[in-house]
Amino acid sequence: MKINQDFLKFTPILKEKIWGGNKLISLLHKESNQKNIGESWEISDVEGDTSVVANGQLKGKDLKELISIYKESLVGKSVYDKFKEKFPLLIKFIDAKEALSIQLHPHDDLAKERHNSFGKTEMWYVMQADEEANLIVGFKKNTTKDEYLTHLNSKSLIDILNVDEVEKGDIYFIPTGRVHAIGAGVLLAEIQQTSDITYRIYDWDRQDDEGNYRELHTELALDAIDYQAKEVYYTNYNKTQNKSTEVVTCPYFTTKVLPVNGEVDVNYADIDSFIIYMCVEGSVTFSSNNSTEILKMGETLLVPADVKEFKINSDTKSELLEVYIPEN
Repeated sequence: MKINQDFLKFTPILKEKIWGGNKLISLLHKESNQKNIGESWEISDVEGDTSVVANGQLKGKDLKELISIYKESLVGKSVYDKFKEKFPLLIKFIDAKEALSIQLHPHDDLAKERHNSFGKTEMWYVMQADEEANLIVGFKKNTTKDEYLTHLNSKSLIDILNVDEVEKGDIYFIPTGRVHAIGAGVLLAEIQQTSDITYRIYDWDRQDDEGNYRELHTELALDAIDYQAKEVYYTNYNKTQNKSTEVVTCPYFTTKVLPVNGEVDVNYADIDSFIIYMCVEGSVTFSSNNSTEILKMGETLLVPADVKEFKINSDTKSELLEVYIPEN
């Protein structure tokens, strides 16, 4: 069935976290009376946290309903053939007032075997970072399982991990198995496989309000960790005004950066997938023959696979992340 709405917005699902802050409210204008909001799930098909349409004719319908009704018209034929009625991506904004736990995610086979879930490959785009804020990504040098355990048990794990100071616009790709943590003072956009499986290996000995420690997954993590180091972990890229630049591509998603100032004509006739736009700076207007939708910094939009041509306009300096599922 052909979908009858060109641009879909969803109601954010806000998550309180022990490490969360107030930037999602103060900078991205999310509405909540909660404290310590760490995550805004923008588009989710995680069980128990299914996104609901917030605009247009389909307002009030959830993502599961949309896929069951519109199938490839919404997600694309190749995506539907592969994932059926499961939406393949989880899209978030994250605010770390304090550092997140040091963690990693299992690959598809391990996640399927242990949790009947997808693995969790992800990427980060830094939207704002306080002075000296950092990300932990990977090891400084190749490490053995025994070396890792020695440092873990002596609470000196940070000594063998790679720590990068970051600033706005920095991009990191986090494949499964790579140890990582978002440092205090970082606000970022996260694109990931639909999975909520995390192996937490160190949580800074932090306790909640009731004096409890969060669960660690020491044994589960041992066979899931990639102990090999890379020389550089950040993604090096250049961008061009009003043109999409590919910054990350993997079997699970492709992400492009699109700086907008003026008008951009978009034609995705050659892509058999939905397109997700995350506004990471400024404000833009999407328009087609049928409708118009404004997207502000901190908002997310889904363009159905059936919608191949539209325009994006901005009269100020703006930037979008453009995400879709590649054909494999």
